[in-house]
Amino acid sequence: MQLFLNATSPYARLARIILLEKGLADDVTLRWCDPWADDSGLLAVNPAGRIPALVTDDGTTLSESMLIAVYLDSVSPGVPMMPASQLVDVLHLAGLGQNLMDAAFATVIARKHDGAEIDQRELGRRRQRAIQRITQQLGDELHENQLTPSITLGEIATAVALDYLAFRLPEVNWKKEHPALQEWHAAVITRDSFQQTAFV
Repeated sequence: MQLFLNATSPYARLARIILLEKGLADDVTLRWCDPWADDSGLLAVNPAGRIPALVTDDGTTLSESMLIAVYLDSVSPGVPMMPASQLVDVLHLAGLGQNLMDAAFATVIARKHDGAEIDQRELGRRRQRAIQRITQQLGDELHENQLTPSITLGEIATAVALDYLAFRLPEVNWKKEHPALQEWHAAVITRDSFQQTAFV
């Protein structure tokens, strides 16, 4: 398999963490690329030009990080990341993580292309409100004592999204505002999969 990615995409990082957690890293060739430069290799497998993109052994391309995660979970015999007994809770948390990731990423890209003043327009303010509401809900729901030795897709998505906030939008001081969430996050990112894929 091949995984097209870069080092700063939260979506690509999620896929890479899944690979490591499922013991599939040695089965996948990492294809580092710049999606903003219309990388020819990436466009050949994913005409949308988005990362991550996973090319399976039979040449089929899967795009969108959550879909890639579902596939990788299904082809590994390890502990499932979406156990049937917890499926609703896992998908609930994965949805919060995905939405937080989307709001943060859209903010970063909008600032890059239109300047920081874009935050003062309606869409920018809407994204900021979404970030505040989601971090508040996560702060209400997550606590360090909920963690187990295994990890779920929801926990990965949420921890990656929070890491991305700290990396790209440090002015969103969720760690100070939600100390229980900060403790939960600090415990999750001690895992080797997070250490090996830290944003740079």
